[in-house]
Amino acid sequence: MGAWIFFSAQWQVVSANLPLFLVGRYPAAQYWRIWLVLGIFSTLGLLELFHELQVLQIHRIKWLWLGSAPVILWLIGGGFGLTPVNVNLWNGLLLTLLMAIAGIILSFPLGVLLALGRQSSMPIISILSTSYIEIMRGLPLIGILFMAQVLLPLCLPPEIKIDRVVRAIAGFTLFSAAYLAENVRGGLQAVSQGQMQAGKALGLSTPTILWFIVLPQALRAVTPAIAGQFIGLFKDTSLVSIVGLVDLMGIGRSILAQPDFVGSYAEVYLFIGGIYWLFCYGISLLSRLKLT
Repeated sequence: MGAWIFFSAQWQVVSANLPLFLVGRYPAAQYWRIWLVLGIFSTLGLLELFHELQVLQIHRIKWLWLGSAPVILWLIGGGFGLTPVNVNLWNGLLLTLLMAIAGIILSFPLGVLLALGRQSSMPIISILSTSYIEIMRGLPLIGILFMAQVLLPLCLPPEIKIDRVVRAIAGFTLFSAAYLAENVRGGLQAVSQGQMQAGKALGLSTPTILWFIVLPQALRAVTPAIAGQFIGLFKDTSLVSIVGLVDLMGIGRSILAQPDFVGSYAEVYLFIGGIYWLFCYGISLLSRLKLT
């Protein structure tokens, strides 16, 4: 295998189509915007890493991630002074990362709320949260993606139009939040009830106790499970080709249809597999840093 990789494989299929793999049909004249987005991600990632290594004492990194989201979307999509780029041109690794990151950011708070709702002492909240979790976990992701594409526009006023990427992100978020809620619930059950009682004895409100005492311990206890859920979400983005979006895997199939590279399956899929492994290993490494 090693000899084939270094001496026999025809890697021209990768070098000749590298821009397609990374950003798809995104206009070449606007690549500088992608570089800016990459710079934002790199900066926030380094801040997160240094914070976990206790090199920097920054406690608002999560807010920085949330605050950067509209800026990143503006840079990629354009408008408000930038040349608009049609969402159909967001392909390749760019689309994969966009959907994965958006799904992770949006599903995390929803999953935490569902976990808290399932353990709520109010029957109506507990029943609704439990019903949602069990229904979503009982449906296949492909079916949810199709429903998001077809049913979501029907639930909104006619004047509101949402593109296919947003609908796909909504499907991933709703699906992932249900599984994430069960992971968080396991962490909540691992925290002693004495923590809540001690907080109340000190005169703290229930939201304060949950936010500052219970949730940090619960999330730390299930960090490996949450990381596994995020890794699964990142890999599941490959299913969007079924609903007409061209992600990293979709770009690979289109490249294999080129006459010059017919039959280069091993090289293309090995390269794509390496990209998936790199990002999944990064998530795993970050989760281990959070446990140290």
